Amino acid sequence: MAAAGARPHPVSSPIESCGRIDASIPSLQVAHALLARRVILVLIDLLSIWSSAVFAVAVRLSFGNASSLESHVGFLLLYSVLIVLSCNTQKLYSGIQFRSSKDETIAVGRAVGLASMLVTAVIYATGLKRWLMISRFVVALTLALSVVALAGTRYLRRKKLQNAVADGFICRNILIVGTGAVAQTLYHQLKEHRYLGYVAAGFLRADSSDPGDSNDVLGSIGNLAEIARARFIDEVIISTDNRAAAKLAIAEGRACGLGVRVIPDLFDGLAWGAPVEYVGQFPALCLHEQRIPALALMMKRGVDFVCSGIGLLVLCPLLVAIAAVIKLESPGPIFYTADRVGKKGRIFGCHKFRTMVRDADRMRAQLQHLNERDGVLFKISNDPRVTCAGKFLRKYSLDELPQLWNVLKGDMSLVGPRPPIAAEVRQYQLDHLKRLNVMPGITGLWQVEARTNPSFASYIALDIEYVDRWNLFLDFRILLKTASVVFAGSGR
Repeated sequence: MAAAGARPHPVSSPIESCGRIDASIPSLQVAHALLARRVILVLIDLLSIWSSAVFAVAVRLSFGNASSLESHVGFLLLYSVLIVLSCNTQKLYSGIQFRSSKDETIAVGRAVGLASMLVTAVIYATGLKRWLMISRFVVALTLALSVVALAGTRYLRRKKLQNAVADGFICRNILIVGTGAVAQTLYHQLKEHRYLGYVAAGFLRADSSDPGDSNDVLGSIGNLAEIARARFIDEVIISTDNRAAAKLAIAEGRACGLGVRVIPDLFDGLAWGAPVEYVGQFPALCLHEQRIPALALMMKRGVDFVCSGIGLLVLCPLLVAIAAVIKLESPGPIFYTADRVGKKGRIFGCHKFRTMVRDADRMRAQLQHLNERDGVLFKISNDPRVTCAGKFLRKYSLDELPQLWNVLKGDMSLVGPRPPIAAEVRQYQLDHLKRLNVMPGITGLWQVEARTNPSFASYIALDIEYVDRWNLFLDFRILLKTASVVFAGSGR
């Protein structure tokens, strides 16, 4: 999940140590990532085709005198498989290709048309009476709706990527090593075509003689680890004819846990056996790719969306009651919304029930001497700014219920590190930024393991441990522990 690993230990001679890099080791990780993307695309296409076919069958059955539903189910299964196989022949699952939306729609039309001819041939070739009775109207309408659905989902994906925030999964931050003509062209092309799923952060100089616009050149290869952590970089694309610099960049990128791609060159057989993908119209050899648990992340987001939606509906009476109590007890707004730093450094408005008097933020400087936490954290046991209702809400963590709205919107997750304020992040050390590689949560490992521990080091260590160890089972355990912590009333 992390976009960058810990700072690598210095190597006396990275060039000598990497020598001829074996691309077969990371190729398995690359294959897993590619497989996950293809499975997701195939599942989306299958759902689109099935929805189209079900709608077509429903329309035909509403007219009456239609063949049996069993016949149409068999047709649907065969047709959907043939469309997916046809889409594969059109390279619609072979990763992001540099083709226009029009060309992609044409490819979808070809795939569905080919599948339609094949399924028609199968129906008449088999001579099965039950299959011969399938309505031509159903076949034609399913064909038309499938083209619209498949092309539409791809168009929506492009539109989403056009304005997407780089999250390391559907949209990735990249650094370009080298500032030559190819690197510059790649940079501007990615800027113009955001739907490709890449955000170009800037360049790294391959050597001191490298030219380049100072506004876009972020440093040199020696600064790769620091820049990757500070800029939340996911991949490094190497475009330089300096072979020594390229090998050093590959070694640094791998040590940092980043994806590494090379715009093809000779490189003394460096990329033998490495898979080739396209970044825009540029073929790139994938030498190392960070493994992304795509299915697990999708399941996590699905659980967040469903649970937060159900939670808001079920708890609606309680939310209204709490809002009324807050409004009656003290003047001021019901909700307290403050800017927080989310995944990859994105700022979002975090919602809570107001538990303090109005203008409490302005009083913080006067109470700084009472702070019980070390480092950049701020906490007072008997904070004079907290209202009577606020004490009760904090005791049972009821003030955080509005954050279910943040979870529903995708700003937060049910489980993750606590979302910090910008002032805290500005005081972080470089390694501390690793906790921002994942989505912040309502609850997390620190909240259930060391909620009352004043140590900032412990707080950071537990959050980074969560990032390193994350899996769905860990989230489930944290949610169970959170329930016991909440009912114990340990909040303050």
